[in-house]
Amino acid sequence: MAAIVQSQEIVTLLGASKVLPALLRESMVLAPRLVAADGGAVQAIAQGLTPDAVIGDLDSLPDETRARIPADRLHRMAEQESTDFDKAIRNIDAPLILAVGFTGQRLDHELAVYNALVRNLDRRVIVVGEHDICFHLSTEIQLRLPVGCRVSLFPMADVRCASTGLRWATDHIRFSPSGRVGTSNSAAQSVVILRPGGPGMLVILPRTQIGQAIGALVA
Repeated sequence: MAAIVQSQEIVTLLGASKVLPALLRESMVLAPRLVAADGGAVQAIAQGLTPDAVIGDLDSLPDETRARIPADRLHRMAEQESTDFDKAIRNIDAPLILAVGFTGQRLDHELAVYNALVRNLDRRVIVVGEHDICFHLSTEIQLRLPVGCRVSLFPMADVRCASTGLRWATDHIRFSPSGRVGTSNSAAQSVVILRPGGPGMLVILPRTQIGQAIGALVA
């Protein structure tokens, strides 16, 4: 089945968690095409933006918001076995998705977002928060970072991750969500290379490095 949104450009996906206008503007500069996950449409309309598509079960979409969005842009997916975030990223075919408005409020919802990153291996997504960004490391990447920049590795499965350029070597570590994690590592060199041994590793960087992350993921 073809994706609802097909784009040659990076897409901004807006969720329902509160987003500072400046953060949304930053994302829209990098990824001008806007898609909302269900209640994210409320934020879009409040900030004077009409999303190209609204995807989800639409149970968080008030009538007044629904009335301001063309009906052909509303895509209801009634099944309740996946979250609206999951539904949205599965139905966006783009080089990369910047997911804004999915952090900082309900912790259960945020954890489900990270679970969806790992389960949808064919989608490249950067979750953008006020302070940090997070993405799934599905293949080897090269990042150009300031020396001393925080580079955190958090496993969502038992997985290894070889690296070059980090302060603390990771090649010998078997990471696990119930065992060893790799938070608060840092760049010891200006070029950091990460080589995952399989799926399941999340990379967390300061939001200031979003341009580097985009360049690495769409290279």
